[in-house]
Amino acid sequence: MKLPLTYDNYIFDLYGTLVDIHTDESDTAIWEKLAMFYGYYGALYEAKELKERYETLVKSSEAELKKKIEKSDADARFAISYAHEASPEIHIEDVFEKLYEEKGVNPTKELPVHTGQFFRVMSTEYVKLYPGTKEMLKELKNAGKNVYLLSNAQRIFTAYEMRRLDIFDLFDDVFISSDYNTKKPDIRFYKELINKYDIDVSKSLFIGNDSTTDIKGAKECRMDAFYVKSNISPKDDMAHDADYIIDNFTNW
Repeated sequence: MKLPLTYDNYIFDLYGTLVDIHTDESDTAIWEKLAMFYGYYGALYEAKELKERYETLVKSSEAELKKKIEKSDADARFAISYAHEASPEIHIEDVFEKLYEEKGVNPTKELPVHTGQFFRVMSTEYVKLYPGTKEMLKELKNAGKNVYLLSNAQRIFTAYEMRRLDIFDLFDDVFISSDYNTKKPDIRFYKELINKYDIDVSKSLFIGNDSTTDIKGAKECRMDAFYVKSNISPKDDMAHDADYIIDNFTNW
């Protein structure tokens, strides 16, 4: 089964849709090496302490951002339509920066980014394209279609992984949630793309592998949705609202 070529705009999720990835942040060895990396710059941590502070800072940063979003919604009188959808997306490099600052280190602007990327590489078992991904994207471009990416992700990880996989330039534009402080299924993230390019949603197809984030948000924006049940899709995810469903990529 191939994508129908009857739409003008094709909007893709990334991980689990185009890219197969497996990460594991629980390995003690990763935190020991990350603690060593921090120590190189004078921020002295034990591995367990570093892991605990990282996880705490991520949760607290997300909670703080969610409060700001909901307050902004209330102030703008959008609370009824938006507050329940608030899905905060922090800048993960800010967390790595705070971890330096908590040990009295004032890092350069680049160091937290490089620290985060070092952590990402260590915690990634593999990242690879699903079969036929490049060919499919090129086919859409050759057919004169607009091709976009809308991904719940961190730019300091995802943009680099896409370039390594040689697909970044196959999109007309790439929207990464960390740039907008919100993520799918919050329709504000979808509207960043829709409004920028004045997209006709009736002529647009969203392709994703998660019915809660990808399909739900797309349907709320009145787009048709193509569900890909991949190895990363949530278990028992039936995607009843999708207009198209494919079980796996062997039939792509």
